[in-house]
Amino acid sequence: METIKHMRVARATTSSRIAMTFGIMVIVALVAMPWWATSGNIRWAIELCCYIAIAQMWNLLAGYAGLVSVGQQAFIGVAGYLLFVLAQNFGVNPFVAVFLSVIAPAVLAVPTYLLLRRLDGPYFAIGTWVVAEAVRLATSNIDYVNAGAGMTLRVMTQYSQHEREVAFVLLCAVLLLATIGGSYWLLRSRHGLALTAMRDNPVAAASQGVNVGRLRFCIFVAAAVGTGLAGAIYYMAQLRITPGAGFDPFWASMSIFIVMVGGIGSIEGAIIGALIYFFADRLFGEFGSAYLIVLGLLTLVIALYARGGVWGLLQKLGDNPWFPVRRKLIVEDRA
Repeated sequence: METIKHMRVARATTSSRIAMTFGIMVIVALVAMPWWATSGNIRWAIELCCYIAIAQMWNLLAGYAGLVSVGQQAFIGVAGYLLFVLAQNFGVNPFVAVFLSVIAPAVLAVPTYLLLRRLDGPYFAIGTWVVAEAVRLATSNIDYVNAGAGMTLRVMTQYSQHEREVAFVLLCAVLLLATIGGSYWLLRSRHGLALTAMRDNPVAAASQGVNVGRLRFCIFVAAAVGTGLAGAIYYMAQLRITPGAGFDPFWASMSIFIVMVGGIGSIEGAIIGALIYFFADRLFGEFGSAYLIVLGLLTLVIALYARGGVWGLLQKLGDNPWFPVRRKLIVEDRA
């Protein structure tokens, strides 16, 4: 009997199916938190979701587009301030204003990229920091937003604590689906192949027809929007924003730590890194500057000896992706 070779392309794996099931369970548990968790645990969940989203956007920006930014706090700050202005000064429903707030980072990202696109490497990174500082200083001198005193979201008092908690967990679920799910969808598309090629070698990618400049511009704007949405939700939960907090360079350093430790250039790495940072902050944050020095040294060690981060080390034990973006050709023998 003649054996026929049958070939098929597989994109899902056993590990990805398990991860998908677990992810759905996490989303369901997150949405149900107001009915089973304490207010403190809900605040922690909101914070962790924002960390994951911001790190995921920075990972997409640096890990695939090759644009290392240390000024992502600019988009967090302008989105947060637009949310407060729309809700507090114009009477827009705050849960609607949180989605309208992404207009600000999108508008800011366009001229920022056009201004910095000719810079490369550390010069681009410094340029993003300069833009963030310029926006922070400008905000600190605008009386309409109370200058350096900041703004308080007093309109939230018209909602009960339970209503706010339900709204926040729903917003966090949308945030995770938009940032993680959106990144996964993008990387599985034909644009994802172009991004991977651009990450590995921009010159070779351009020679094969990839419009590197346009793709980087789109990723820069998309990362700004995702980062801004996370920032708006974060400060909406805090009920207050100031220039020092909204445009704090901490956001950039946190993103770098999370992605470098978790694993740059992978969706899984940003999630693992965010979990490591979040729980390390809860356990050792009370040690202050000593704790920050340890985080910095850990980032340095990872950069020198394990450039793939924790996720890269796990992959050496076996190729079990949670979010497979590669296609595998499987050859089967059929009689």
